[in-house]
Amino acid sequence: MKRVTAPVLNIAMGAALGLLIAGSFAFIEERKEIKTTPNETYATPRVPENLSFAGEKVPLERWDVKERLDRELLINYNNKGNIVFLLKSANRYFPLITERLKANGVPEDFKYLCIAESNLVPSAISSVGAASFWQFMSGTAPGYGLEVNKEVDRRYDLIRATDAACAYLKSAYQKFGSWTAAAASYNCGQGGYNGQATFQGTTNYYDLHLPEETNRYIFRILTFKHLLENAESLGFKVADEELYKPVPFREVTVTSSIANLATFARANGTTYKMLRQMNPWLRGRTLPVSGGKSYTIKLPAEKGF
Repeated sequence: MKRVTAPVLNIAMGAALGLLIAGSFAFIEERKEIKTTPNETYATPRVPENLSFAGEKVPLERWDVKERLDRELLINYNNKGNIVFLLKSANRYFPLITERLKANGVPEDFKYLCIAESNLVPSAISSVGAASFWQFMSGTAPGYGLEVNKEVDRRYDLIRATDAACAYLKSAYQKFGSWTAAAASYNCGQGGYNGQATFQGTTNYYDLHLPEETNRYIFRILTFKHLLENAESLGFKVADEELYKPVPFREVTVTSSIANLATFARANGTTYKMLRQMNPWLRGRTLPVSGGKSYTIKLPAEKGF
């Protein structure tokens, strides 16, 4: 092997170092270019010029109201997967929710409050124990006609829970004089909303300084309304065959206790898992029935499913 002289070695090392430095600058330039390239992921729809909730105008001419709505639009519009999930789920649940709202004399827009509460997830449970579609607390639910115990929890019954939510909202509307205030009080409670309204001298939601969660609450509801009602024009397209369909069912009325729900399910041509999915208000392995009570249980329309 030939010996490499010092001058040659120095020249070689200098060239290598020069290439390394040049490469480093090139990498930095590449990173800067990537970093500064506009990212369409963070695009957001324009705040609509006009918007209402339950027939009540949203004062979007006010800068604070417009910016609060803009914040929620930005956050939720860019959570595209969740919006698509809501579009799919709404096809299953909105018809029933809308029917119960109408039957109770509550504006249809409150179906979007249900989204703000639970994201249309039947099994949703908050950090403080509020459960299912309308997020009733176990201590509050019985006061609105919802049975709650270790075997039966009607908070998970969409029809009964929607009727209970309607009872609350109608009571709040009578107290505060507007559906917007009634909706806000669903988040902070009638007592909490009334206390703030009394201190601040107004029941107008848009004029009240409220806890941050309630400050954002109505604007989250408005955002879901705007995004779902204008889904296609905003770029959210879901093919009809991809929408979640209502599950066909048959009903069985039970007037005596069921000692084993798994055995009951198999005897009726289904599984315990499917029984629980179709009747999420069943919370245990048995169903006590006493005092002349009865329960209506949904089963798959066809046996074997």
